[in-house]
Amino acid sequence: MIDFFSHRAGFVLVACAFSASVACASSLDTLEAFLKSTKSGRADFTQVVTPPAKAGQSTARSKTSTGQFSFVRPTRFRFDYIKPFPQVIVADGQTLWLYDADLEQVTARKQAQALGSTPAALVATAVDLNALQKEFSLEAQADGDGLQWVQATPKNRESTIQSVRLGLRADGTQVSLGKLEIFDAMGQRSVLSFERFEINPVSLSAAQFNFVTPKGVSVIRP
Repeated sequence: MIDFFSHRAGFVLVACAFSASVACASSLDTLEAFLKSTKSGRADFTQVVTPPAKAGQSTARSKTSTGQFSFVRPTRFRFDYIKPFPQVIVADGQTLWLYDADLEQVTARKQAQALGSTPAALVATAVDLNALQKEFSLEAQADGDGLQWVQATPKNRESTIQSVRLGLRADGTQVSLGKLEIFDAMGQRSVLSFERFEINPVSLSAAQFNFVTPKGVSVIRP
């Protein structure tokens, strides 16, 4: 496992703080609908990771990767990175598997201990807003880019994640994930943009989240 406040956007955020704005409050309602009604999902994603600029640099070089994402609540998800390097992250309900094809290495951790206050908990494992609020402080933000936004800040101060912004797309009663913006404790920003999001696809089953270690690949269990 990613130019925000114009004068206008700053005004909107201040207005939200001092008024009972329906538009601002609705992003938390939309998140609740996403957690409850979107039991499973599948999408293509593009991830852009930008590290903090080094001393003497005005900007840092970003790295882009693409792949596919899928999940079945409340315990299964997977990221299949395709370009530029094949990698797989799979949660099968018991174990979180991280497979690096180039290194011919798999890291396996107990899923319950590895998730908690991670972006995966926000997207794929929480079943309602109350469950999510045990791990995160949630704040409704102003709409933008055609999405409704919620900022989530981990309550665990030892988390490697500083904050996550979720951009949700509501279409009638259906809610899908449009973007994830992840800011880590080291100042790195990772933005995942989701396309062709399928809500509750009938062809997606728990069996598709089973991970089989390829032959000749070493398994590390920290």
